Amino acid sequence: MDRALRIVLAEDGVLLREGLVGLLQRCGHQVLAAVGDAGALITAVEEHTPDIVVTDVRMPPGFQDDGLHAAVRLRERRPTLPVLVLSQYVQRAYASELLDSGDGSGVGYLLKDRVGQVEEFLDALREVADGGTVVDPEVVRQLLRRRRDPLERLTPREREVLALIAEGRSNGAIARELVVSEAAVGKHIGGILTKLDLPPAEDTHRRVLAVLAYLRA
Repeated sequence: MDRALRIVLAEDGVLLREGLVGLLQRCGHQVLAAVGDAGALITAVEEHTPDIVVTDVRMPPGFQDDGLHAAVRLRERRPTLPVLVLSQYVQRAYASELLDSGDGSGVGYLLKDRVGQVEEFLDALREVADGGTVVDPEVVRQLLRRRRDPLERLTPREREVLALIAEGRSNGAIARELVVSEAAVGKHIGGILTKLDLPPAEDTHRRVLAVLAYLRA
């Protein structure tokens, strides 16, 4: 018989959260805490020291990569903590960091829409809890694509705009250079930041990070 796992679950969708709690409990596992935001996830792990964390990526407070960022922070504090990400999204910026954390063991990343059987999820849970690594092939594909060329998703015009940003040009100067409106430049910059997976964050300057990505490529 498989051992019962002590689990902390983070999922902001209340129906899915309660559904997962019921599923895990029916399978003999113990859900120590089921929370809906990244701060509560960190608090629950510190309080309960679970066998494994199961977390979504996008959740309060920022509804961006808060859940995944919290998982990375938890692994920094406790590198052997098993973490299974269950999400609709591949958040490449922190996914790579999570999968590289510790010695790379005890981590998993599954896409909700691609989990075809309940047993598939439960098998992944056990594998990660036992120190294994389980990653959906689509996650791997997207991570490899980013590492190959982070700029490949940009249109030719977006590349032009990013090159001018790298020269230190303001939005107004870029608009004059390309003979377009500043609103058009702003729209291109928004597309660049989205395609480079640079969501709004209080502690980072996205324009600078975009330039760094351009220079590294």
